[in-house]
Amino acid sequence: MKIKSADFVVSNTNVAQCPSEPIPEYAFIGRSNVGKSSLINMLTERKSLAKTSGRPGKTQLINHFKINNNWFLVDLPGYGYARVSKKDKKTFQKYITDYFLERKQLLSAFVLVDIRHEPQPIDLKFMQWLGEKSIPFSIIFTKADKLKPNAIQREAAAYLTAMTEDVWEEAPPHFITSSTHALGREEILEYIDGINKAYHQEQNR
Repeated sequence: MKIKSADFVVSNTNVAQCPSEPIPEYAFIGRSNVGKSSLINMLTERKSLAKTSGRPGKTQLINHFKINNNWFLVDLPGYGYARVSKKDKKTFQKYITDYFLERKQLLSAFVLVDIRHEPQPIDLKFMQWLGEKSIPFSIIFTKADKLKPNAIQREAAAYLTAMTEDVWEEAPPHFITSSTHALGREEILEYIDGINKAYHQEQNR
């Protein structure tokens, strides 16, 4: 898939105010310091589509971007570490939960995790919740450029093995990425393109 256009549409905290167009939607979410904004900018080849910051927790709204005028990329607030009050964290949690439970256009979520770290309880708990709610998702391993090549596959495999040893019968789809080197870009976009095509075929029946 070639990204021909990537346009900001709306930011809000109310799912009812999200775009009403019945086109496919993909949500990107992860802990606040996982490199989500950099990944979104890398995928769209736009240097500042999503705001990056040295301060984790910068994204605090549901941000919709229309891609190629036929699907939405949604940048969701990070969970976990963020320099905000407990009250604000509860607010984020509510509208993130509302988004996943109410957004009918959502075809898949992408959960970002730092490939350098062992499975974190907060990530595993969130993915388990997605599974319990029958919300399709994939894992995006970020910051692969921070590891030596022979360690990348080893760390990813260890993470997925830990998942299947605990809750999951099989590991979800996964992608290994580096925003610095555009690693994984084509694979993720091809995956989204495949889901989009299947969706449109189903709608045209």
